[in-house]
Amino acid sequence: MTDTAPATSPNLVRFGRRTSRGLLLGFSAARVACMATAAAVFIPSLLFAGIVGTATTAVIWVSFLAAAFVPWAGRPLIETAPTAAHFLVRRLQRQTTYAVRPSEPRPAGTLALPGDAAALRWLWHPGTRAVMVHDPHQQTLTAVAHVRHPAYVLLSPDEQSRRVQGWGRALAGLAASGTCARVQILETAQPDSGRGIIDWWQEHRELHGAQWAVQQYEKLMETQAPAACTHRTLVALSLDLKAAGKAIREAGRGMTGSATVLAQDMAAFESGLRAAELKLVSWLGPPDLAGVIRSAYDPAGWAQLDGTGVGQDLGTAGPVALEEHWDHLRHDSGFSAVLWISEWPRIDVPPHFLHALEFAPGVRKTISITATPLSTAAAMRDIRKAKVEYVTDAAQKARLGVITDLADAQELSDVMTRERALISGHADLRFTGLIAVTAPNKDDLDAAVSQLQRAATQSGCETRLLLGQQARSFTAAALPLARKVH
Repeated sequence: MTDTAPATSPNLVRFGRRTSRGLLLGFSAARVACMATAAAVFIPSLLFAGIVGTATTAVIWVSFLAAAFVPWAGRPLIETAPTAAHFLVRRLQRQTTYAVRPSEPRPAGTLALPGDAAALRWLWHPGTRAVMVHDPHQQTLTAVAHVRHPAYVLLSPDEQSRRVQGWGRALAGLAASGTCARVQILETAQPDSGRGIIDWWQEHRELHGAQWAVQQYEKLMETQAPAACTHRTLVALSLDLKAAGKAIREAGRGMTGSATVLAQDMAAFESGLRAAELKLVSWLGPPDLAGVIRSAYDPAGWAQLDGTGVGQDLGTAGPVALEEHWDHLRHDSGFSAVLWISEWPRIDVPPHFLHALEFAPGVRKTISITATPLSTAAAMRDIRKAKVEYVTDAAQKARLGVITDLADAQELSDVMTRERALISGHADLRFTGLIAVTAPNKDDLDAAVSQLQRAATQSGCETRLLLGQQARSFTAAALPLARKVH
């Protein structure tokens, strides 16, 4: 999904439609292959053997047609089958379960994470006092910032517009650098008992003040404090080591040079945050990142350890046990499921359009938005490809007498708007949204997923439960590691 359209007013934004182009008449290559195979079986059997032949081969050609048209989890069977086959193979090879082996400690400097994230390494940079996570496979180096911000919805429209423009300039600066691999924004919300607010009031309340105000405030706390949530915003900044190769060589090569280059990007990002009037609390160190990872996999255990200084070792912060299922994930003291935001709002919406989703009460969730910068050349190639696909599809429909619909025209309009914005000098970013939902048991998880799907609909978004890839998606959605979303 790419944010392509400029706002029609200073406080409105609109996302372009997710393209539905295909190989033929909007059908994907896999569906076209299924239909062609069904025709290749049906037509000869009808010509050479008549009705008897078509009945004899019905099992074959009907199966291919069903694979092309029968939906499974919102997609045709043929498009979901590769994911299901991959999940089945991993299950047979026992790759869907993970358990810590205390007798076989992990190598020093690696993160205790399951799956392909097990290769991640970390180092501590003394200059910034931040932990940096190195991905040797994707060739990235990532640092994580803890950011605080005022209540956006309570600001005046002019102030909202100014802050949005400042944040846009910060993202544009990262995209223009050419060395930024990804930027991930995580907003974590976890239920809070409200004990801290109540204790503060008991300590600081003024008994001799206005009794009416005191009564109203206490009544508000009794009804709303137990349903309160604790919110935390993290921003992960990832450096592309291949794109920054020249700068790394000039800075000393190796991890030392890479950390130096990332520290420069971090300093530039701090300036962008100040321009957007966002407060940088700190860059996460090893204990802070260990706490984030531990709380994601073991929420109940971390609730008891938080503030004690225990359990803040990156070498042991990962899950003790994990079991991946088709539509959910079981880990330590929780059950989790990951939703993909498949469609962003198609109409003009304010920048805080995710308010209903973000403040859904009583649900432990992490909203992850990953922005991948595209170079000007890559963006132009993508635009040209989309225009050629639209023209080709329109010609095919005209030749076959198929009536075009408004969705095709809207997609072309979004592409043209994106091209105009790119020519005007704006950065091109591709956004991917994931929502990680966690609950203490499976029944609560199902209820929380349904609640968040309704909240996403109120926000103008469409969500889809990811199937057969929950473990990898949870790492990308719940952890601030700026992982590539497949």
